[in-house]
Amino acid sequence: MNKIKKETFTRSDIESSLKKEFPSIPKTKISEVIDIILDTIVESIALDEKLEIRGFGTFSKKFIRPRKFINPKTKKISYLGETATMHFKPSKSLIKK
Repeated sequence: MNKIKKETFTRSDIESSLKKEFPSIPKTKISEVIDIILDTIVESIALDEKLEIRGFGTFSKKFIRPRKFINPKTKKISYLGETATMHFKPSKSLIKK
């Protein structure tokens, strides 16, 4: 069975890629645009909206069930309520086979 290698693409990778693609745009403007896009994604997910970017992927909120955990040092049992996290599902065109 072949394992799919996941590559990470950081914010600085995005900035440098856009700077190469559009050399006439200053780096500060590129950084501002990335901030606006990321803030919009985070705000929409916080409002329980699903966000789809065609050809890129879908962002949604994923709920993690309540659970108990034990502090290994003190052996104290604690409970953690339901939490939410952001989930990203890449589009088929983004996944290289």
